[in-house]
Order: sequence, then structure tokens, then C-alpha cells
Amino acid sequence: MRWLTGWCTGVPSVGTPAHEMLGMVEPIAARPLWAGPDPLWAVGDWRPGEIRLVTLRPGAPAVVSTGPTVPDQVEDTPATSRLAVLGHCGATDAELAAGLAAARGGAVRHLTAWPGSYTVVLRSGTRSTLLLTDLADARPVFHTPWAGGTAYATAALPLADLVGAPLDTGHLAARLACPESPEALGTGTPYLGVQRVPPGHVLGIRGGRPYLSGYDDPAGAEQPRDEAPAVRELTRALLESVRSRVRTTTPALDPVGRARLGVDLSYGTASATVALLAAAVPLPPVPTAAASTASVPAARAATAGARSGAVKGSWARATAREPAAPEQLAAVTLGETEPPAGLALAPDSPRLRHTVLDPGPDTLPYAGLDADPQSGRLTDEPGPELVAAARAEARFDAGGTDHLTGYGARQVLDGHPARLADLIRAGRPRELLSPVVALAGADREAAGVLTGTLRTPLTVLRAAHRLSRVRYADALDEAAARLTARHVPDGDGTAGARSAVDLAWCVPGPAARWLSDEALSSVALRLRLAARRPAPEEHPGAHRARHALYRQARSFRTLVHAAEQPGQRLHAPFLDNQVVRAARLLPDDVRLQPGARHALLHAVLTGAGRTDLPPDWGRSPRPDRTAPTRAGLRLAADGLAELFDAPLLAEAGLIDLPAVRADLARSADPATPLSPAALAGLADLVSTELWLRRVRARRHGACWTGLPTPHQPALTS
Repeated sequence: MRWLTGWCTGVPSVGTPAHEMLGMVEPIAARPLWAGPDPLWAVGDWRPGEIRLVTLRPGAPAVVSTGPTVPDQVEDTPATSRLAVLGHCGATDAELAAGLAAARGGAVRHLTAWPGSYTVVLRSGTRSTLLLTDLADARPVFHTPWAGGTAYATAALPLADLVGAPLDTGHLAARLACPESPEALGTGTPYLGVQRVPPGHVLGIRGGRPYLSGYDDPAGAEQPRDEAPAVRELTRALLESVRSRVRTTTPALDPVGRARLGVDLSYGTASATVALLAAAVPLPPVPTAAASTASVPAARAATAGARSGAVKGSWARATAREPAAPEQLAAVTLGETEPPAGLALAPDSPRLRHTVLDPGPDTLPYAGLDADPQSGRLTDEPGPELVAAARAEARFDAGGTDHLTGYGARQVLDGHPARLADLIRAGRPRELLSPVVALAGADREAAGVLTGTLRTPLTVLRAAHRLSRVRYADALDEAAARLTARHVPDGDGTAGARSAVDLAWCVPGPAARWLSDEALSSVALRLRLAARRPAPEEHPGAHRARHALYRQARSFRTLVHAAEQPGQRLHAPFLDNQVVRAARLLPDDVRLQPGARHALLHAVLTGAGRTDLPPDWGRSPRPDRTAPTRAGLRLAADGLAELFDAPLLAEAGLIDLPAVRADLARSADPATPLSPAALAGLADLVSTELWLRRVRARRHGACWTGLPTPHQPALTS
């Protein structure tokens, strides 16, 4: 896990504990980036190119450095400005210097417009520090009061380790009950007292006190354009994101022979789009030490070539060598029974070296629970990716040192059902016809003519009209009442029924059905308190879609912590700021068309030069994605029974243990398969239990030096 941390001191209060003397506390194995009373550290396996620092002093040009360097020993003045960009950033040194100069006037939005995924830290003078979050929440920032000031980090666990924060069971209940509801989650974290900076916001710390302000208001963002210019902007943004990563790939340092660049080639059109875009970009040359003295003979031998037999000085010339074949990309597919099905999404791509991994029992979800559930990696936050970490590790292990994925495309290019209400609010009810007809057709095939022809259109249209008219406060109060009464949707039914359930301001998550009455009541109280606050300025569909994107970005971050290989980097270009901004320009009626995501990605590839794709590209039937989960549950039945023999979730009063055990027993019976929503809910419960056990088993203070050893906190505060 890579993270950066620092703090801004304030006026120390009387009786400050001795261990909070700032000179005694620092992260373990950290690289100092800034020195002084308000330091900044980079912790973990950061690459040199992922740390870029800019310093601007009065009367001198900006100094740009790459990689960890010795902190500048010159004392800062109130006119000194510093900029730190950590992560993958496609800006040049000149752009970074110009960005810092422009930020001195107070503008910061331009610092988030470069290609890539990165965190920005800006320090003005000696007492003001700004940290910028991204738009998708893939690069979050956390903060907590400490030593009379504010400590901040890009991971919540080190801050909880610093202040000795106990677990916040109320937040865990909210994550399980309403994982996409900001009204329930707020700005909290699983650690009591550690706060999360919302996406698209700036954390400003002045004199040790934190302030939050938004730099990118979704409600006031640029209005959607017509389809053609919006697709052109999306193509440009996605191309820049992919190219900036391909052109800065790093050679593998391990002797395994890992490819420099890898891509996912699954059944999804998003990963196939990224793979095709990456295959069209040439990889940079591998840096060598040919200029050194030791490598001169080898370089001469390599350039000499085979002897032609001609006399020296004659007219004979050596035959021209054929250029070397371009370096291939490792395209990885896991669990595909017929390799041509995956290659159909990427036709005529000789640069893709397709590898099909045979999914064995050790790569199924829930694998390894029989051995030791605490042996896995400890992530910053819980997430369902923990139960599928072995499966993801097998896929990424066969990938490249830099591995591109399609995570987040569904949410960025979404056709969220709640956007139907936005069309009604905008006075465009006729544009609901196409998506409602598509839902009716799907339900007609699945549940019969009566359901598809009559029940589905009426149910969906009635729910859309209701969401377009209901007041925000009334909707939250109703959601709280339904939670208290345990009226939680089970996720079964047709596609139309599930879409009608999604047409609401707040929808319970799939794990809510197994929570205890006390946990549901605490979440309902959060919703009632949120109903007394001002309503969001944006429409309900855009609001729901944005927070679905935040949830997916948090899941990707957990996946990186749980499955990324040593020295490897997982990339999700669809979660970049510029791609998210470009996708906002897409009109709602385009998003809601049947097969809109596949059509948009097809248009992106066409605009990038891939004109050989068939018209029905990406519309082939997909395999059952829940089959590996069902098989993994059956194989891990004994391990799950042992895990929930005395679970910490029940100790904290969060779950209805008899109901959880009954459904776990059902999941092991092939004759009574659970629905996809029930499988997702069980994954949330099991991953949270695993995470709690790993948190409790870790040693306090493992991230810092200079801290005392306090009493181990209880699970509940």
C-alpha cells in the first residue's frame, strides 16, 4: 500500500501528551518530501516517476524535480509555494511549473485537468496547505485532529493508527445498509474521528484548522452537449489517459519475465476498448546502460552484425536489417472456456499476446478461508473484493508491470435507471419510450407477455414520475421508515422490477436484509437527520449515478490494496478526472438508450482509428458471472461456517446471526441457488468480517515510530 501523509501544526494546547511532540513521530520507512514544522512524507513502494515536486520562490524560476530527493534545507518564507504531485500524472515539467504559478492566485481546478490519476498537495507560505481529491474518489484524502493541528493522509488506517482511533461500528452499519447513500455514510470512515474529504473537494488547512471547499460542483458543471461533440471529447480524454500510461511504462525488475504492459481481455467491452487503444500506441524504448564503459563492447557487437566477407573499404554494403517486431502486450483472460469469444472483442490485434488462465479451485471466490482467514492482506477499508482477492491476484500475476483495466466504465458511461426521472424533470417524457420498451422486451422473454407488456411499463413509469415529484426530505424519511420496518428489497424479480426499485433517492444495499434491528435503526436515524439538511441541487438521477461511481472507485481502490503484485501498477483510465468530465457531457437520452455503453465505446474506437469492428461489436451474450461465486461458496462452506461461528459482526451487534447462518447454509446447496443480489450481500458481509479480524490482529503503531503502546481498543467505542 502506497500513501502520503503529513500534518499542519496549530497552537499546541496545554497538557499535550509527550508522544505528540512532532519531532518524535514519523512514518516508518518514509521518504521525506518537505521538511520543517509542516512536513510531508511518501510511504510505500513509490516509483521515482510517481513523485514530482515543484518549488517556486520569489525572484527565481520554478524548480521541478522527479523522484524522492533530499528535502530543501532553505527555510520557506510566506512567499514560497510548493507543489507535490504523487501518482501517475501526464503533465510535463513546464505544465507543472505553470500550474503552480497559476495556483498562487487561488485557482486550483486546473491542477486536476492533466491526464492520469494522482494526488495534489499545494503549500502556500508556511501555514497553508491544500490537498485536492479526484472526481471519482479513486484517490481519496483523509484527515483527523492531532497535536493541536490536523494530520492528513491518503489512507485512513495510518491516521487511525496515529491517533489510536477505535472502529466506528455506526459507519460499518451504514456501509452495509446503504453503500451508495451519502446521507447515511456522510464523511466518516470505519475509524472513529477520521474523516474523508468528499470527491471534487479541497482540504485546506490553515493554522492547523481544516476547511473544505468544492472545486468542481457537479450541479454547476458544464451542461451536456449534443451526442457527436460529447463523443469526440470522450474519445480525446480516453485516448490521452491510455497513451500517457503506455508511454511511461516501466520495465519489470523481477526475473519472472513479466511483460511491461498488460491489459484485461475479459468479456466486457470496456476492458477490450482499453486493450485496443493501448495496442495502437508504441511502447517507449527500454532504458539501457549502453553509454557506460562496461556496455560499450556489447553495444558494438550488437551493431556490427554478421560479417559480409567483403574487403574493407570496398563498395559492398551490409544488407539492411528488418526492424524488430513491436513489443507485445499481455492480454489476460480468466475463466473463459472458449478463447475466440474473448478475441472477438479485439479482432486483428497482433500486439496482444492472449493468455487464457484455467480457473482452478484456488482462484474461486472465497478460496483460502479453510486455511487462515487472517492471512490475507489488510486493506484500508472493507470491500467485497477481499473475498475474490485470489482470483484477481491470478489475473494480475499474468499481466504486465503496468496493467490496464476497464474498471469504472459502466458507472462513468452509465444509464442509471434513476435518470429516467431526470428526463421527466427536464420536460422530455417522450425520451423514456426507448429504455422502457427495452425493459418491457427483456421482461417479456423472462416472465411472460403479461408482465412485459403491461406490468413493467406501468411500474417503471409510475416510479419515475414519483421520483421526479417527491421532495428530498420526504424521500429520506420514507427510506428511514422502511429500514426500521425491515422492508428491504431482496433484489429478485425482473429487470423492470429492479429498475423501479432503483428509482429512489436512497436504496438499501444487498446486505441490509441481514443487519440487526439496532443497526438498521442507527442507519435510519442518520437518514432522518440528513433529511433536515438542504437538498442537493442536482437531479436525483445524476445524484444517484455519481455516488454509484464513488462506490465503484472505492471498490477499485480496495482491489488495488488486496491484489496488486509487488512492483506492479493497476490502472483504471475510466476513473481519470478528464474522462469523468468528458462523460458528463453525454446527454441523458443517449445514456439511457439500450446498449448505450457498447455503442459509445464503439464510437470511441472508431474515432481512434479502429474502423474494422463489426456493427454488433460487444453485443454477444455474456456468460453467467455468478457461476464462480456459487461454486466458491459451495467449496468454502466449512470455512464460512467456522468464520461465522463467533463473528465480530455479531459481537458488535451489526447482524442477525441466525439469518446469516441460514442463508450461508442455503448457498452451499446447489438445488436452492441464491439471487445475484443475495450473493453480493453475502460478499459484503464476509469481506467485512474478514477485514475486522485482520484489523484486530494487527499490531498498533505498525505505521509509525515514536508512538507509545496503548491498550488495545475494543471493537466498539
